[in-house]
Amino acid sequence: MGSRHLTIGLSLTATWRKGIRPLDEADAEASKKGSIGFNVELAKMAENAKLDFVFKPDFTGGAPSGGKDRADGARPRPAADRPENAAVGLDPLLMLAALSQQTERIGLVTTASTTFNPPYQVARQLQSLNWMSNGRAGWNIVTSMDGAQNFGDEPMPTPEVRYRRAAEFTDVVRDLWNSNQFDGESTPINHKGELFAVRGPLSIPAHPAGRIPLFQAGASDAGRDFAASVADAIFGAIPDLAAGIELRADLRRRAEAKGRSPDDIRVLPGLYFFLAKTREEARELHRLGHAHLGRDKRVESVKSIIGLDVSELDDTDRVTASMLPDPQMKVRSRTHADLLHRFIGENEPTVEELLTRPEVVGSAHWVSVGTVDDVIREIVTWHEAGALDGFIALPGGSWGSMRLFFDELMPRLSEMGLFRKEYEGSSLGAHLGISREV
Repeated sequence: MGSRHLTIGLSLTATWRKGIRPLDEADAEASKKGSIGFNVELAKMAENAKLDFVFKPDFTGGAPSGGKDRADGARPRPAADRPENAAVGLDPLLMLAALSQQTERIGLVTTASTTFNPPYQVARQLQSLNWMSNGRAGWNIVTSMDGAQNFGDEPMPTPEVRYRRAAEFTDVVRDLWNSNQFDGESTPINHKGELFAVRGPLSIPAHPAGRIPLFQAGASDAGRDFAASVADAIFGAIPDLAAGIELRADLRRRAEAKGRSPDDIRVLPGLYFFLAKTREEARELHRLGHAHLGRDKRVESVKSIIGLDVSELDDTDRVTASMLPDPQMKVRSRTHADLLHRFIGENEPTVEELLTRPEVVGSAHWVSVGTVDDVIREIVTWHEAGALDGFIALPGGSWGSMRLFFDELMPRLSEMGLFRKEYEGSSLGAHLGISREV
């Protein structure tokens, strides 16, 4: 795996549901802080632990309630991740601009869709955040899975069109960042492509800290190809070790085929953790976090993902590959469909086992439940197996679970040499060890 330490970020999404909090006094206090105050505290905790960045997903499909919305292009949210404050609806760039004034070193990765925005606006907004944060901005490039109804009368473009648009969009944004150098002249880019015509130059110069790091979450074939061509880090839909090994190896091959070093990219699964002092307490946190999802909802989820109706089957019945509908049928998320197809084909699970899968209860995240020792053991196993280069922390269960992550788990990773003890630079590019070139 090499000597480079893990890359670790924190997702700024609430993970406590109504009905199970407050679990303790700390939870009760956390609930009183309000949307901005809550996220400021999270960011400061992450910075104190020397994390590489905090990350804010975005939702363009409407109000993120009711269980059907997804984090555009990032990852569908965990079922327990139904925010209880206004923070989820705030514009991610404005949220991180506020956090930039309350933090000093931690990276700030915002989300901007290439499907619904003009490239000049995104280029200027991101470079503005970069200046406001003194070189700490990052861009999570998303193609969006839905939301067209909020941006006009046109239907949602096909995935192929969205990724073609994303590739040209990203090229234009990078050219605009290069068009106005901090210590040089500004020059028009005069871009005239298939989908965009942009004269330039950008009205704000590049920050002297260097280029803005790029993040992506493509998991389909087209998505992987795009991610391997542009991303410094890739958010992976990785519910288990085998999926991580396959995704990371494939992305590294694709990056090398495009003339990049495989080490230029970092594969970061979402680590949705439920930490407690004992395994029994951790399992209870996990149970409470998904208690709202009865069997009917889980059965409906399976049907929506792969088109298979298991409502008439007993929990002990086996689900086999021969029972699956056409794997090429149109689905909302090809990533989740492929993951479930692979799991069923390799394991022939019982219906009960299928209904507890991460993809079914709301996400394709890696779920880890247990003590600090248990979760660290999993992280080391995945790292040594070549399934990850780091992870995005998704705290689950309670404020106490969050505190265990910051107060015990992160210091242990540092002591083991898997993570930094102190920041060595002040920009996100420096944290990630990438070139200063724009």
